[in-house]
Amino acid sequence: MKILDPPAVRRWARLTADALGQVRTEIDALNVFPVADGDTGTNLHMTLLSAAEAVESLPDDVDPAVMWQTLSYGALVGARGNSGVIVSQALRGLAEVLKDGPDLRAGLLRAAVLAREAVSRPVEGTVLTVLESAARAVQGLEGEPYEVARQAAGEARAALRRTTGQLDVLARSGVVDAGGAGATIMLETLAEVIGGTSAGHYDVPEPTSRVSPMGEVGAGYEVMYLLEADDRAVAALREQLDAMGESLVVVGGDGLWNVHVHVPEAGPAVEAGIRAGRPHRIRITYLAESGRRDGAGRGVVAVAAGDGIAALFEECGAVVVRREPGTRPALPAVLGAIRRAGSEVAVLPNDDGVRSVAAAAAEIARQDGVTVSVLPTKATVQGLAALAVHDPLRRFDDDVVAMTDAAGHTRYGHVTVADRTAFTSAGVCRPGDVLGMIDGDVALIGESVEDMATAVVDRMLAGGGELVTLVTGRQAPDGLTGRLEAHLKRTRPEVDLVVYDGEQGGYPLLIGVE
Repeated sequence: MKILDPPAVRRWARLTADALGQVRTEIDALNVFPVADGDTGTNLHMTLLSAAEAVESLPDDVDPAVMWQTLSYGALVGARGNSGVIVSQALRGLAEVLKDGPDLRAGLLRAAVLAREAVSRPVEGTVLTVLESAARAVQGLEGEPYEVARQAAGEARAALRRTTGQLDVLARSGVVDAGGAGATIMLETLAEVIGGTSAGHYDVPEPTSRVSPMGEVGAGYEVMYLLEADDRAVAALREQLDAMGESLVVVGGDGLWNVHVHVPEAGPAVEAGIRAGRPHRIRITYLAESGRRDGAGRGVVAVAAGDGIAALFEECGAVVVRREPGTRPALPAVLGAIRRAGSEVAVLPNDDGVRSVAAAAAEIARQDGVTVSVLPTKATVQGLAALAVHDPLRRFDDDVVAMTDAAGHTRYGHVTVADRTAFTSAGVCRPGDVLGMIDGDVALIGESVEDMATAVVDRMLAGGGELVTLVTGRQAPDGLTGRLEAHLKRTRPEVDLVVYDGEQGGYPLLIGVE
């Protein structure tokens, strides 16, 4: 058997995950830095479990590079907490070197370097110190990979004991660094797999002080998400998040990143990720007392881009978040509305660009125990259709299905005026041209708002429809809806018409067809 061949890598991943699972509560009890939230052992266990599961089904004869890269990817996407993200980066460093051969010395050094680079403000006496001590101890060592792994694990254990005297918060609590304890076990299991031995029991130093490490939890939030973004956007994101909070760790590459930060308010950290790329698997954890909900029972939150539209939603009982056309509401505003709305909340974003903010706010609210569903409403008229069938006496899931169905059966369009030259699906438009939009695409280009409104309504009704909803904006010509009503009576007398004054800017007319 080759040292650290694919089967051995798979065994190491599983053994490490199992070992951390055995001692996770002991490691949790050591957790006082960067915040005393008592979850480092659990987070490391979940991180390595994700890595182990990623390689579980790979065959024994798989290319070693594929095995290592899959292990690294599994740790990246499954990383939990500050220490989990750092350890995932250490695994990436090992993978970069060991995929090409058994140079364990170089692999350990690369692991320590990448782990330190991942942390915005490195602190000594942490998992970083343990990894670096282990790597330095074997750089001049002659011997087989087992001897290198055994020496690295022994130095990691010694470095772990020294962490108590390197960081004040550890000394006050009488503990070693929790993340360092997990990294030590990871190196000890590596030595076991290479040497063909099995300890079966893994030592976690007990606290030497009676001071409770759980007494120093700070206020704020731990924010984590996977982010699809390019390197330049991530560099800017690092600067933004570093200014917002602490314990910043950003790891990854090739377009996929794992972001971790502790911040006073979660909203700006998530919004920064939205600006940088596409965040998903968003996890927000309260580091102090959980936030309180203001509302109870069933509620609806609707995002509105106009005073008249906002009034319509409010009349129907929704909690409204206002925004200007072409902009997204702030995440804290959406989150606050969800908390005011109740314990079971349907959110109507009413715009494709708002959906990501609504989803992030919903994720935060779920951490507080609120049941939230973000409906796929892409336009105001779809939100109105959904709210029209809302029934608070129905089961929440059934109500969400009914509202989603109503929104999905509503085609949406609008009329607007171009402010620049652009290529569209209907041809080239120039400033001042009137655009007829259907389901988000430019369908028609003309010169008159009135003529364009008529043409859009006719085209939308060509596929059938029983109800037309018109929402007028501030730039709507006088008499526009009266002329459209007369046109429909002549051409489609069987169709019902509903007209609202939305007072929105930017769009003289919004159109819905159900």
